[in-house]
Order: sequence, then C-alpha cells, then structure tokens
Amino acid sequence: MEMLKNLMETITGMGATAILPLVIFILGLVFRMKPGAAIKSGITVGIGFIGLGLVVGLLNSSLQPAIEYYSKVGSGFTVADIGWPAVGAAAWVAPFAALVIPVGIVLNLILVRLKLTKTLNVDIWNYMHFLVPGALAYFVFDSFIIGFSVAVALSIAALFIGDLIAPRWQKYYGLEGTTCTTMIHIGWTLPFAWVVNKIIDYIPGLNKLDVDLNSVQKRLGVFGEPAIIGVIVGALLGVLTKQAITTIVPMAMGVAGVMVLLPKVVGVLMEGLNPIGKSAKEIMQKQMGKDAELNIGMDCALALGDPATVTVTVITIPLTMLCALVLPDIKIFPIGVLMSIIYMTTMTVMASNGNVIRSIISTLLFCVVVMYLGGYVAPGATQFLAGAGVGLQGQGTDFVLTGPWEILTYWLSTVLH
Repeated sequence: MEMLKNLMETITGMGATAILPLVIFILGLVFRMKPGAAIKSGITVGIGFIGLGLVVGLLNSSLQPAIEYYSKVGSGFTVADIGWPAVGAAAWVAPFAALVIPVGIVLNLILVRLKLTKTLNVDIWNYMHFLVPGALAYFVFDSFIIGFSVAVALSIAALFIGDLIAPRWQKYYGLEGTTCTTMIHIGWTLPFAWVVNKIIDYIPGLNKLDVDLNSVQKRLGVFGEPAIIGVIVGALLGVLTKQAITTIVPMAMGVAGVMVLLPKVVGVLMEGLNPIGKSAKEIMQKQMGKDAELNIGMDCALALGDPATVTVTVITIPLTMLCALVLPDIKIFPIGVLMSIIYMTTMTVMASNGNVIRSIISTLLFCVVVMYLGGYVAPGATQFLAGAGVGLQGQGTDFVLTGPWEILTYWLSTVLH
C-alpha cells in the first residue's frame, strides 16, 4: 500500500502538464491511434496546459498589487485561507489515498462499457477534489471506510454530472467531444450559479439586462476588442487601488495579455484533444453502436479561452475583497478564494450564457457564501490539516473545503460526536 501511495503521489506531484501527456498518449493507443499521432496529441495537450499555467500566472501577478492593497487595509481575520495546493497535498496523508485513483479509473471504464456514462475522466490531476473531501471525512470521523467511500462516490458523481452538463459545455464553449469533471465547480459553483440566474429571472429590470462581450464589441468597435477591454479594466483596477502609474501600466497590459493569450493556448489544447476525441468516437461506435458517444472529462481550465471569464474575474476580485472587509462575521481574508475566481467563472459564465452582469453577480455572491462557509468548516478543516501534518498557527481553511458534501460531512461530525 505504501509503495502504491508513493507511486500515486509521484505521478500527481508532477502536475497536470506532466500527467496529461502520458494519459493522452495511453488513451490514443487504446483508441487505436498511430503511436506517432498519440505522442503528438499528448505533447500538444501538455504544451497547452503549460500555456494555461503561464497565462493564469500572468493574471495573478498582474492583479497582485491590488490584492496587496486590500490585504493591508483589512484586519481582524482569524482563519487562514491556505490555498488549494496545501490542502490537496495534505489529502495524500489519508491511508486510502493511493487506492482512490485506480479504483476510480476502473469504475469509470466499467460504467462506460456498460453505457451508464458517456464521460471518460482523464483529469487525474483533479482527483484531489475527491481526495480532499474523503480525507476530511476520514479525519473528523476517524474512519477508513467513510473516507474512502466519500472519495470514490464523488469520483462517480463527477461522471454523471459531466454527462448532464456536456451539451451546455460543448455548445457554449465550442469544446466538442469534451466535458468538465472538476468536481468542486461542476457540483458546487455551477448549481449555485444556476440558482442565482433563476432568481434573477424574476427580478424586474435586472432580468432584462443582457450584456455579453460580443454585443459590446459590435457596439463599441475597436474599444470592444478583448485587448482594449483588458487594458481598460486593468487600468481602472490600478486607479481604484491607488497604484502608481508605473504599476498601473503593467497591470493594464498584463490583463490585456491574458484576454488575448488565453483563447490561443486553449486552441493548442484542443489541437491535441480533437484527434483523441475523434478516434474515441469511432471506436465506441464500432463496438457499441452508432449512437454511442464518449466525452473526455477535463479540467475546467479548458474553458478559459472565453474572454468573458477573464473580464468577470478581474471585476469580481476587488468586489470580493471589499465584501471581505465590510461584511460582518467573515473570518477569512480570501487569498485562496481570489486565486480560484478565474476557475469559478468558467461555470458562472456558462450558467449565464455569457451575460457578464449575471456572471459578476453570481460569482460575487458565490464568493461571499464561500467565505462564510470557509469560516464555518474551519474547525474540521484544521483537524484534517493538523492530522495531515500541516503546521498552522490557529485555524485554516480553503475554498475546496466548502463544497456541500464537505459542509454536510463536518456538520454530521459535530452532531454525531
């Protein structure tokens, strides 16, 4: 078991840019692609994810002056928002962690073969979204069975949710043959955004506002181009946070660069995925009938090519920081939450069909709810992190610990213990 655990930690520790090329290459061979074509697809997907990481890093560094400004203004926060990398790493301390990935993969293959799901989840990197809730359950209940069951159940749930959202995902983002299996977002962010949109439908005036970047571009011409919007939004954020002109200009250009580059790196990703999807579809139809479908389950980052996600992110980040400062009883300053907003927007933008106003509202409300829930679950999260050997002064929490399944797990532990 220890050897298997070390192997799984080594594999996932390499990150998505190393794991995905290998997984895509193996899938290519399984779906009878020529070895050379399979290698090319795998490497291309890896390059695409490297590009995504670089561009998202550019966004984070461009917005860092604004985040630091609000961090200095705030005080009185009692819970540390430690971020998903630390939480994800801590989850591997659970004794069942090494079993979850192979068991999840085998069950996925069986369900595909039985035609019970159309989703083949290749996003091994994001198995952390199954491991973290499982590890939380293990530490608060001190039960191997409960922790392992939670993790495996969520890996299966992600497949069925992936099936449900695939049509909307493919139609809005144009990502044919794929779906999203990032559980914290498809099982938490997306349903929340759908509910908010339904509520907005009943609010007079607000329900008539339909602002999407395509219509903005048509009305404003060159000033509606993603690059120009990025410069304007980045510069405004710099001015609002009282930055020097020597900081405002790099912020503006950084945001503009992200707006332009993200669609291009997603294009590289899809260049690698399309041949796999085509081969998979052909094999599935030969073996299981012409009506057989197979969607490749991927990280929500695949949807970052839509400029609306970046626009909503840049506008929502300062609003979220402001809410953290002015709303009562918020215990965390949301550093980790802020870094997750760009991924949240892949769901909120899709739920609102690109309506920027609705997307900003749903993303902001979601961040507020997450900040409150992060404070609520902090005692259980701290117990999990301490058990995993993460040294904390006081309490710690993170966005990935605020999913409904984790809140339910923690609540049950307080009731039953």
